[in-house]
Amino acid sequence: MTDWIAQADRVRLIAFLVAIVVFALWEVRLPRRDVSDRQRRWIGNFGLFLSGAMVVRLLMPVLPVAFAVWCQTNSVGLFNAVSFSGWIAIPLAVIALDLAIYWQHRWMHAIPALWRLHRVHHADTEFDVTTAIRFHPLEIALSLSYKMVVIAALGAAPLAVVIFEIILNVSAMFNHANIALSPAVDRRLRRLLVTPDFHRVHHSADQRETDMNYGFCLTIWDYLFSSYKSQPETSHQSMIIGLEDFREPGEHRLRALLSQPFRRAPRDEGSTIR
Repeated sequence: MTDWIAQADRVRLIAFLVAIVVFALWEVRLPRRDVSDRQRRWIGNFGLFLSGAMVVRLLMPVLPVAFAVWCQTNSVGLFNAVSFSGWIAIPLAVIALDLAIYWQHRWMHAIPALWRLHRVHHADTEFDVTTAIRFHPLEIALSLSYKMVVIAALGAAPLAVVIFEIILNVSAMFNHANIALSPAVDRRLRRLLVTPDFHRVHHSADQRETDMNYGFCLTIWDYLFSSYKSQPETSHQSMIIGLEDFREPGEHRLRALLSQPFRRAPRDEGSTIR
C-alpha cells in the first residue's frame, strides 16, 4: 500500500507539472488579456508555492491519500459504513469533495480571520496560471486540515481522493489561466465546468463580483446557491483584477506576500455569505 500511495503522489505531481506548463504556453500563444509585471509576479507566486509546500511537509504528518487509506483500513466514514459499489461511491465522493471545497471557499471570504489569509490569493493584480498557486502557506495548511475532516466524514476511497486531487489541481490551473476561449466554447463549458472567464469575475477588484463565482471545478454549486455572475460589469479586457489594497509592485515580493495576512486592510471584516 505504501508503494501505491507513492505512485499516486507521483501521478498527481506529474499531472500538476504538465498542466502548469501546458497552460503557461497556451497563455503565451493565445492570451485573453495583456499581463504586466510577469517576471516579478511569477517569482513571488512560485516562491509562495514553494513556501507552502515546505510548511505542509513540516506540519502535516500525513497527506490526503494516505489518510484516506487509513480511513478505509479502519472503516471510518459514511462510504465505509454503508455498502456502496465502487463505481457509485467514487464519483459521489469526488462530487462531495468538490462541494466541500466550494463551501470552504465561501467561508474563506466570509470569516474575517480566514479572509486575511485568502486575500493573498486575491491581491494578485493580474490573472494567469501562477495565480492558481498563489496561496499563503497557512491557508494551504488549513485547507488540507479541512480536507482531511471531509475525507474522514465521507470515508472517501483512496482512489476517489487521488482523482479529486488531480481534478482540483488541473481545474484550478485551467480556470486561472489567461487563455482565450471563444464565447461559444465558454458558454458550453460553463454549463458544467468553471472556465477562465467564469472565474476571472471572482478576481475582480469590485467586491460585489469578488463575492461571486466560488466554484473551482463544477459550476453547479454557484448556480444552486445563488452565487453566479455571468460577466463582469466591464469587459474582461478592461476589468481591474485584484484588491484595492496591496497593489504596489513591492507587494509581489515573497516577504510581502507572507506578511500580508498580518497587515490591516479596509476589508478585514470579510464579506457576507449570500
